[in-house]
Amino acid sequence: MAPKKPDPAAKPTDAKKAEKGKKKAEKGAKDMYKVEGAKVTRARPTCERCGTGYFMADHHDRYTCGHCGFTRYKQK
Repeated sequence: MAPKKPDPAAKPTDAKKAEKGKKKAEKGAKDMYKVEGAKVTRARPTCERCGTGYFMADHHDRYTCGHCGFTRYKQK
């Protein structure tokens, strides 16, 4: 039996890839800190319950801890 050739119509086209949308870039440790000259500061607040090792997620109206679920709402 001869091996089957892949169907060119089955391959995704550029139009189909554009429909799916763009992937979000992963955030790493470099996005958690700001470097200003020789000084390093935290870009986001830390959790009040868990301590200094846990950053809070930044949503449009609140900060949330992914570890314990603590939520702090932003002031308008």
